Amino acid sequence: MCGIDFPVDPNLIVGMDSPDDAGVYKVTDDLAIIETVDFFTPIVDDPFWFGQIAAANALSDIYAMGGKPKTAMNLVGFPIDDMDIGILREIIQGGLEKLKEANVVLIGGHSVEDRELKYGLSVTGLIHPDRVLTKKNIREGDLLILTKALGTGIINTSIKGGLAPEELIDRVTRLMATLNRDAATVMSEFPVNACTDITGFGLLGHLAEMLEGSGLGIRLEASTIPVIPEALEFAAMGFVPAGAHKNRNFRREMVYFSASIDPVLQDILFDPQTSGGLLLSVGKSQAPALLDTLKRKGVKDSAIIGEVSHDPPGRIVID
Repeated sequence: MCGIDFPVDPNLIVGMDSPDDAGVYKVTDDLAIIETVDFFTPIVDDPFWFGQIAAANALSDIYAMGGKPKTAMNLVGFPIDDMDIGILREIIQGGLEKLKEANVVLIGGHSVEDRELKYGLSVTGLIHPDRVLTKKNIREGDLLILTKALGTGIINTSIKGGLAPEELIDRVTRLMATLNRDAATVMSEFPVNACTDITGFGLLGHLAEMLEGSGLGIRLEASTIPVIPEALEFAAMGFVPAGAHKNRNFRREMVYFSASIDPVLQDILFDPQTSGGLLLSVGKSQAPALLDTLKRKGVKDSAIIGEVSHDPPGRIVID
């Protein structure tokens, strides 16, 4: 952030000078802590599921850095005069259930009275300083693996429009509430070069972050990218969130679509995700085995979606 003088520390591994999914601080030669925070307004009507999704989303940053989440603190904004306190209890219970699933301990939190309901978590994880993964270490020849299907932003928009059937709402809710733990566990067994999780900037926005400053290019094969089937239908009907258009406008100069790429799919590639999957950059020789292991461990939507190349530098090409 231009013009701001941030404190410096020689033990800071990842901080404001190279923003990533989380910050990392070295405690000893064998131990570093990962810190992140995330919260948002409700994206589903059910408060228990909202709590689960918000918790899974916050935990994801730790997984994306290659670490294991250990402790968490609640962050709450609640309109106490306009909403039953029982709703807040359900949200927090949902978050707790997800923390238990992740073997994470809740150690506190903070709440404020707010006109708009908000919930999320600050999370602390652990990692060896030499095993930290960042989004800025892609290498020429790497293959890119995505672990969750795209389209949650478009589906959530269709839910708000009252058009999504109950079966779809349930399926997508469970997808968003699914931890990236299993994918991260598999990832730890392979020499992955870079990783990020797909959230508000959409697939192409997060790929652009990985690409910036590398001098490399990225080529995606559109037919291999996992997409929620109904997202294609709703995007064609115009249920594309405003965030997708903002993402497209921001990264327009970095992205090139072949003439054969359907505009509907283009919208999905910019679609802001909630608690999306991990995006891994791994050497070509290791990628098939990594993908096979992901699928055997139940990360069934995982797919190799593209490759890091030297040409065209600074551009993402979708064929």
